[in-house]
Amino acid sequence: MKEHDSLYSWFRLLIALLVATVGNIGMWVVVIILPDIQQEFTIDRSTASIPFALTMVGFAIGNGVMGRIVDHHGITKTIILAAIINTVGYIAAMQVNNVYLLSVLQFFIGFGTAASFGPLIADTSHWFLKRRGIAVALIASGNYFSGAIWPPPF
Repeated sequence: MKEHDSLYSWFRLLIALLVATVGNIGMWVVVIILPDIQQEFTIDRSTASIPFALTMVGFAIGNGVMGRIVDHHGITKTIILAAIINTVGYIAAMQVNNVYLLSVLQFFIGFGTAASFGPLIADTSHWFLKRRGIAVALIASGNYFSGAIWPPPF
């Protein structure tokens, strides 16, 4: 049932969109808590922004590395690995008492989050021929759905 543009392809796209919407919270959560970081560590805004900067560096590097992992092991194992990386990163981030260690952890959170963007888009594109453009656009929007859905609860 691996036909391009099939009902199965659209089902995979829906699941991938849900994964992207949940998985990309790693990009947004540090922005949401930026004022809390500033207050918690009694630092200025520019220093409080370092964790976000390293999140984005981790995200950029992670897209390439996670893409290679997808090529070798498939999207499912890659998403599981990313979930483990992010879980450990979030748990460790709750325990830190300095912004620089938090920044290092945010690098890894960004790295894990990357699996829910570029590699997921690439995997989804293999399931479509006629509707590849709309499929890629929909899956890419998971990042933005994540940014629209998750900040208010936090």
